[in-house]
Amino acid sequence: MAVGFSAAITLKPFLRYHHPHFPKPIPATLPFSPLRISHHTSFLKTQKLSPFTVSVLTQDPKKSTHMEIEDQEQPSPSPPQVLSPKLAEKLARKESERFTYLVAAVMSSFGVTSMAVLAVYYRFAWQMEGGEVPWSEMFGTFALSVGAAVGMEFWARWAHKALWHASLWQMHESHHRPREGPFELNDVFAIINAVPAIALLSYGFFHKGLIPGLCFGAGLGITVFGMAYMFVHDGLVHKRFPVGPIANVPYFRRVASAHQLHHSEKFDGVPYGLFMGPKEVEEVGGLEELEKEISRRARSYKNSSS
Repeated sequence: MAVGFSAAITLKPFLRYHHPHFPKPIPATLPFSPLRISHHTSFLKTQKLSPFTVSVLTQDPKKSTHMEIEDQEQPSPSPPQVLSPKLAEKLARKESERFTYLVAAVMSSFGVTSMAVLAVYYRFAWQMEGGEVPWSEMFGTFALSVGAAVGMEFWARWAHKALWHASLWQMHESHHRPREGPFELNDVFAIINAVPAIALLSYGFFHKGLIPGLCFGAGLGITVFGMAYMFVHDGLVHKRFPVGPIANVPYFRRVASAHQLHHSEKFDGVPYGLFMGPKEVEEVGGLEELEKEISRRARSYKNSSS
């Protein structure tokens, strides 16, 4: 409850007496008098103040009227900011870099996906020309493709910590610094990982048998992981190109926030993995920091999209 005080002072009207000649003299026995004599006029004024009254008003802030809310000062909208030529040039350059990387990502994704689908189709169509279905080979191909995709997460986690942040830091350091241009030296690792995938796919495509089928499946799993890594890591986390609905997947938001903690180095570089990053952060007691980062990224994404 809010308490307000109001004071009201009631003044009686002035008493004015008109004398045609001179005012009556004031008795000498009274040192003070409420009468005030004007020497220039023939008016005699008297003023008497009545005691003031204090009234106490009680008001519930929850029941404030709409008029009281409107009386509050509203913050004036900030004037539109004028970008300096240097800042405008920098923003234009960043937009051009994002577009360049987006074109590269779309072309590589479309090309790799198309070749992978055609390779799978023609390989099994070619192997079933004799009328017999190679069930063991087909099962081995798909099983190892899933296993290779999952295993690549553990390989990337180990290589990230033992190699990229150790002996290969000179190359990986470009990823931890502000990027100049659409590409960085760290992108070489994507090409390095693509070499064994292409080799395994080629060997498994041009040869029959269980072993070539397993190699084909391994190359296919590495390729799938590489594409997922590019969209989540480069697109969602580092915003090198827009990813569309991927940003609305709750688990991918946790993955992006966990990887952001890796760049902040709050937990000595943890997490080093990507898709299992939230689990790594939880193991080192960083769940609270992870939730804060998720909230921060959610607000940032909401502001940028509005």
